Amino acid sequence: MWVPDTRTEEFRREARRQALAVAASDHAGDDQDFIDQIAEDWPE
Repeated sequence: MWVPDTRTEEFRREARRQALAVAASDHAGDDQDFIDQIAEDWPE
């Protein structure tokens, strides 16, 4: 099994790139609404 090394600069750059792409999406609001909705039902 391969697991990325989250301590590397390369990982941080790629995670940031993807997060910015998601935030800039036309669907960002819908995506966040979905996360908020399922988070309400998630056990603590």
